[in-house]
Amino acid sequence: MPQFQALDPKVEVNGQTVLSLVDRMGTYKTLFLEYLSQNGIVDPQPEAWYSQQDWLNAFRDIAGNLGGGVLKLIGRKIPENAQWPSEIQTIKQGLASIDVAYHLNHRIGGKLLFDPWLGHMSEGIGHYMFHDKGATLVWITCDNPYPCDFDFGIVEAIAKKFSPPGKFVRVKHGEDACRKDGHIHCNYMVKW
Repeated sequence: MPQFQALDPKVEVNGQTVLSLVDRMGTYKTLFLEYLSQNGIVDPQPEAWYSQQDWLNAFRDIAGNLGGGVLKLIGRKIPENAQWPSEIQTIKQGLASIDVAYHLNHRIGGKLLFDPWLGHMSEGIGHYMFHDKGATLVWITCDNPYPCDFDFGIVEAIAKKFSPPGKFVRVKHGEDACRKDGHIHCNYMVKW
């Protein structure tokens, strides 16, 4: 799936997600708000919903002007604000929960893409797929429109948030494919 291109023009991201990133941007906050404003997201509010394409356009502009390192930093900020259910205690549980959180924060045509009451996930925005590869190894496959560097930051931050005490966590981009090169997905290996 191409980076920076929503699958459906009706996909929206919630304002709370937008604001959580804005609030965590530190010295980049004013610049981040400027990129958002240039792409139609002016004075974001927590209860509002914003075009995912506008959101992605801001990410594209940030990547083009500031580089992938800033996108990785933005991705790392996502878990800092998120509240995680108390039952999520392990690195594997944390990484497996990314896809649900992703779908909870997006909607199409006014309908949330994950119904927590029914446990039903709707399609339309791609995924963060969890692959358990052993006691201390997992792969996350991202086939969504967000940029590779942003997703790397999210995966890395979640892995570190839930890593076992005293364990070093390593996240590495798979060598087989990358959305930066036009592939439909990226793989991230997480080892601890």
